[in-house]
Amino acid sequence: MDDPVLLTGASGRVGQAILDGLGDDYDWRLLDREPPTGDTDHEFVVADVTDEAALRDAVDGVGAVVHLAGDPRPEAPWESVLRNNIDGTRNVLEAAVDAGVEKFAFASSNHAVGHYETERKPGLYRSDDDFRLDGTELPRPGNLYGVSKATGETLGRYYHDEHDLSFVAVRIGNLTNGHPPIDYERGQAMWLSHRDCAHLFDCCLSADYGYEIVYGISDNDRKYYSIDRAKEVLGYDPEDNSAEWDGDEKDADA
Repeated sequence: MDDPVLLTGASGRVGQAILDGLGDDYDWRLLDREPPTGDTDHEFVVADVTDEAALRDAVDGVGAVVHLAGDPRPEAPWESVLRNNIDGTRNVLEAAVDAGVEKFAFASSNHAVGHYETERKPGLYRSDDDFRLDGTELPRPGNLYGVSKATGETLGRYYHDEHDLSFVAVRIGNLTNGHPPIDYERGQAMWLSHRDCAHLFDCCLSADYGYEIVYGISDNDRKYYSIDRAKEVLGYDPEDNSAEWDGDEKDADA
């Protein structure tokens, strides 16, 4: 892609994983509400996704948007997820459509389907359980943060159908750097390595698609999210597997 790519929420964990892997591969325009803490090789826009005028300026001339910005807390209160995650996502989508952006990759979350686990845990976290979610199921959010992510997916469906925007929602699992969580079955089942995260969003920027929901996890032996759709439609080819790693850290899921 020759045109710049706007990356919102660029300073967050997912944004840093993407930039670590793809920093030299695209002409990035970074957006975050706080200025960068150090030097950056990319254009940086200090703006909030609730600022519609700033967003219109930020999307001007870009060919794609990777939208990560929002309140990432699973326990975030309704006032925050409504303002930052739901209204903020609609603002970015509206600005993108008005600017003629071609592709939009949205960071959704495993929390959008969290209650599918309620009656099946802990068995579904283990490699001998064949239960799979594949992205065709209806959302079953496990918290208000998950509600906001499910709403973002639905907003993407609307903007695709109404404006022919290519939209992919990536339901991100447990993103950690170096190795999966230890002694945490759920985290191991939904582990996403930094390397595979960057590769998956690279696929989102390079593949041709209409509207898609895919799961963002590595190719773990134990998994209850199918990555078949990401492989078939996006060309996702993950390299990592939580079963092949040892570690001693626990990180929060996305």
